[in-house]
Amino acid sequence: MHIDIPAPLACLIDSGIQWIYSFGPLASTTVVLIPGFVDSYVHALAEQIGFDVETLEYTLGMFLCYPLGMIMQALPYGKMRHIFSFLGGAFLLQFTIRTQWIHHLITSLVVYVMFLVLPRKVSKIAVPVFVMIYMTLGHLHRQYVNYLGWDLDFTGTQMVLTQKLYMMAYNLYDGEVLAQGKENRASKKCARFALKDLPNIIEYLGYTFCFSNILAGPAFEYTTYAHAIDGSLLYTPDGKPRGKIPSNVIPTLKPFLASLVFMGLFVVLNGMFPLLDPDDPQKNTPALLKPDFLAQPWTKRYCYMWIALFAVRQKYYFAWKNAEGALNIWYAGFEGFDEKGNPLGWENSDNVHVLKFETAPNVQTLSREWNKKTSLWLNRYVYIRTNGNLGAVYSMSAFWHGFYPGYYLFFLSVPLLTFCERLGRKKISPRLSSGSFSAYGILCTLTTSFFVEYMVSAFQMLALDWAVGVWKSHYYFGHIGCILFYAIMTQIPTPRDATKKKKE
Repeated sequence: MHIDIPAPLACLIDSGIQWIYSFGPLASTTVVLIPGFVDSYVHALAEQIGFDVETLEYTLGMFLCYPLGMIMQALPYGKMRHIFSFLGGAFLLQFTIRTQWIHHLITSLVVYVMFLVLPRKVSKIAVPVFVMIYMTLGHLHRQYVNYLGWDLDFTGTQMVLTQKLYMMAYNLYDGEVLAQGKENRASKKCARFALKDLPNIIEYLGYTFCFSNILAGPAFEYTTYAHAIDGSLLYTPDGKPRGKIPSNVIPTLKPFLASLVFMGLFVVLNGMFPLLDPDDPQKNTPALLKPDFLAQPWTKRYCYMWIALFAVRQKYYFAWKNAEGALNIWYAGFEGFDEKGNPLGWENSDNVHVLKFETAPNVQTLSREWNKKTSLWLNRYVYIRTNGNLGAVYSMSAFWHGFYPGYYLFFLSVPLLTFCERLGRKKISPRLSSGSFSAYGILCTLTTSFFVEYMVSAFQMLALDWAVGVWKSHYYFGHIGCILFYAIMTQIPTPRDATKKKKE
């Protein structure tokens, strides 16, 4: 499997890549936080337990966030925490992706200079464009040199950094707009995240490199980070608690233990129900498209695919729940108190609600409960900034993930489900009980899962021929079903009660 491009263009790209690689020795001199004996120890451990080195380093890096979080909680509020946040994040990046950590430093410093010299109305456009281009080049490089490969590189963590810098560009713009009293609906909606001034370089790097979410997210607003760092989340300016400070033990242990369960489920289920060929997932025909598999009954093939995709989700659950606990150790996940001093909860670190996602009755709930902070980023800084353009949201989401055809097949197909869902809510839901445990509610949950698993298979296949091949093996039922449903529903009259409510 490879990308066919004209020879002159390939020669030009190769020359550019080799020029970038020539800076490798210089970048290697910046990896100063990892002792020399670590490499040999990790390689020996990986060989003993049968893990590849990259996976082991990433997993160890996730777990290292917990002792780092304990140290953070013990540090005094203020400057010391910012410095530790930066150094902890730099250490984890150097541990997991070695010299490629330099991409994060370069991106962060270039954007900081842009914030210093550009007007806010310019930087809110220039910064998002720059970080998206930088990330795009990373994605394209990965696909060019390692097409369909799953090796760990800087693009995964760069995606988190991209969100942070994208948000900060708008936070600073919103701060200026609101300070000048200008009318801007989007800025008012995001007013609580607005920044009047650019943080100093230490505060800025502490945020962009924050160790607890640098590897797997979730990327949250600068104000969320700052309030946990300076203590204003828990205490008033005169040092008094804003309310009864809740214990962080359960909010830390619960997601941590859950992450262990999800990691175990991934190892077991992914071994039993692989989507790709375990011997060579990059070059060999995927398990879902092998002749002996395609010869089996359709129901058996679909059930296998459903379980295989469920298994793949476990690695995301592991990463997000692990990060959730690591953030809660030092109260970065805590939302603070209401006006009466009652604790609000720990939503800042929660990036997925597993049960709600797995039992979602519609695509809207699925989107809201999966990678929640990315959904908030898309909503606040794409959806409402483009006057509710869903096409812009899905396009940005696909663009952010990379450029494999499977991503775009998935994100371009999801609107079909969304349109059908909206039409069904308008034409059918008013006629039936829509409770979660009603017959109709259960049917919605099963139908959503049935169709979404079909659609999302393309996302995991990556390659165009593999993605289309899997859809073809299931007779394109997801697309055909959506088209037929939409055509039929448009002929059914809208219930009077629904029409009346819409007018009201």
